[in-house]
Amino acid sequence: MTFQIKRIYESAQPSDGTRVLVDRLWPRGVKKADAHLDYWMKDVAPSAELRLWFGHVPARFHEFRRRYEAELTGNQSVGELRKLGRDNQVTLLYAAHDPEVNHALVLRSVLQRGFKGERIIPAKKTARKKISG
Repeated sequence: MTFQIKRIYESAQPSDGTRVLVDRLWPRGVKKADAHLDYWMKDVAPSAELRLWFGHVPARFHEFRRRYEAELTGNQSVGELRKLGRDNQVTLLYAAHDPEVNHALVLRSVLQRGFKGERIIPAKKTARKKISG
């Protein structure tokens, strides 16, 4: 599985492969037509409660990681993302300012290594939203 992360504000490149927005909220200042997205998968983003608690405070990142991984356990959209990345490059797009402290880092880690004792649940076709022009 090949996953990379990138801020949505960076230019799209052919090397991005399948571009997937993994934020729950649409990023400010980005027009949908200009985002060059293949999918918007809100269901893999942290819950609103967790996102508000975290507030992108670096000192909370370790605990945020633990809580977010717990939220992702059993999430059907994680299986859908793995399926997308099985034979393709997938770029996980996020809007956070800090490239070292954000949920996309945690998500990529989970996608690449899995969970302890994880049972992969088949994804439903409705788990992702196809974005068109």
